[in-house]
Amino acid sequence: MNKLFAAAIAIVASAGGATADPMLGTWKTEVDDGSYAHVQMQTCGANICRTIARTFKDGGEYKSPTIGKMLVRNMTPQGDGQYEGKVWRPSNDKIYIGKIDLQGNALKLRGCVAGGLICAKQTWTRVQ
Repeated sequence: MNKLFAAAIAIVASAGGATADPMLGTWKTEVDDGSYAHVQMQTCGANICRTIARTFKDGGEYKSPTIGKMLVRNMTPQGDGQYEGKVWRPSNDKIYIGKIDLQGNALKLRGCVAGGLICAKQTWTRVQ
């Protein structure tokens, strides 16, 4: 049933008549390897993608070479605020199985290997 609902939303969204996905907007990552980012969540066809918009380190903004790169890739809505796709970790340049649980202004992101058995987690917050 959830997949049917997600498919219906994707069809309506592609027709331009859907309400905006609550995951769209700007989110702040947790600190990873001494820096964090503001990422812009946007639609990529029927899926969701997120691009690094701004980067911060040592209390200030800096121009990282990762700005403009896609951090979250092809997240597909699964229903009930859950999404599945891929995530890229800039510090080691690896792509992982990605899962997101959206809970209000908190986004719980997991990057997993071994078919989802081993995961690193972060909680991102919506930038107001």
